[in-house]
Amino acid sequence: MTDFGLLSAVTASPEVEALTGDHAVLTALLDVESTWSAVLEDAGLVPAGAADAVAEAADPDLYDPASLARQAQGGGNPVIPLVTALKARVREIDPAAVKAVHASLTSQDVQDTALMLLAARVRAELLRELSRTTTALARLSEEHADTLCVGRSLGQHALPYTFGLKAAQWLQGLNSAGRRLGEVALPAQFGGAVGTLASATLLTAGSSVSPFALAQDHAARLGLATAHVPWHGDRQPVTVLGDALAGVLDAAGKIAGDVLFLTRPEVAELGEPTGAGRGVSSAMPQKQNPVLSVLLRSAALQGPTFASQLHLAAGLFNDERADGAWHSEWPALRSLLSLSLGAVLTLREMIEGLRVFPDAMRRNLDLTGPLLLSERVKAAVAPLLGDAGQEALQAVVDAALRASPEERADAYAQGLRAAVPAEALSDDALVELLDPAGYLGEAEEIRRRILDSLPDTPDSQDALDTQDEGATRD
Repeated sequence: MTDFGLLSAVTASPEVEALTGDHAVLTALLDVESTWSAVLEDAGLVPAGAADAVAEAADPDLYDPASLARQAQGGGNPVIPLVTALKARVREIDPAAVKAVHASLTSQDVQDTALMLLAARVRAELLRELSRTTTALARLSEEHADTLCVGRSLGQHALPYTFGLKAAQWLQGLNSAGRRLGEVALPAQFGGAVGTLASATLLTAGSSVSPFALAQDHAARLGLATAHVPWHGDRQPVTVLGDALAGVLDAAGKIAGDVLFLTRPEVAELGEPTGAGRGVSSAMPQKQNPVLSVLLRSAALQGPTFASQLHLAAGLFNDERADGAWHSEWPALRSLLSLSLGAVLTLREMIEGLRVFPDAMRRNLDLTGPLLLSERVKAAVAPLLGDAGQEALQAVVDAALRASPEERADAYAQGLRAAVPAEALSDDALVELLDPAGYLGEAEEIRRRILDSLPDTPDSQDALDTQDEGATRD
């Protein structure tokens, strides 16, 4: 049964399938095996030419993932039938090279390392897409640095705001999530049957190379971090990665939630990109659904469940190889990788084509109008009214709130004018006091500081270089 993503549209893209599908998993497994053969040959532990024979046999197109999946039920993981098939093909090419296949490795060594390799490849693309998306957000923030809108708190109008700052705050979330993901160490795994390297000690007996040196060489060739010791029973490399991926989905979900609200017809401050077939309804031709935000939110809602599954597995990881907890990690981690990549691809499309309607933003700001400035007014005007200043200003606010929504702004301005003597506050000074553009605090400085952090966003090459440096994990 092939999964085409009919029930998970956010992951149904060629890019996601290419990097997280069964073929990608199979490729990673075979890359781990063939690279290990090269490590052993260079260490003089297997016959010369063995690595070439294994590499030739390790072509993923030579294997049937569906058949391997069915055979995996016999041993509980796909590595066992894959190694059997790989040895058979190597034997046809060079019988002497068979001893280089899977020597001193266990299924968990290969599976854990392959999933980290898969994650590294997905992460590289994720970080590229995050970088492009944050660049688009920075551009959007600059374009709308002075575009006034209303800042909302608990669903209500709170204070004047700018859309430039909103876009910058979106960027901040993505930038932080991307930095965290880029800093996660993705270590190769090599421990043997129970993490003592007993088989590797036999393999290297009489040679000048140690099992730890083999592990370091293997990790370096794969572009993964070198683990200081085997981590097969300590699942923190998996949970930390899962948390970072969930963080990317969190940041995307925050943006989606804002866009979903701001595209409502009665708000109409934003519009998603338009295009043939985008946002259509099967029954209502007039609708333009914010489908990109819907897909992003669906991904964000799933992320915590899969991250929680990784923690559940880690907490129940018994003995030196868990009976079921380890196995439950695989689909959860791959789902997080698929959802994160699909979400970031979707987010980039949405941000690059996002339509902004400043007039609607100003219209909505004016619904509450000068009432948004009551905090500022109290600080400036209360001292002018003496001991009764606080009570008088609160009475003006209360009266305005009793008015209809359409009349509330005018009621507040008129009530304020009546409460404050003109000799204490002129009409011009009152107009200036009630100008929302004059009460933005440090919004522009905050926006600028966020944008100044953009060059620090790790791109994919930075992340790969970090791994190549052999970051160790105690």
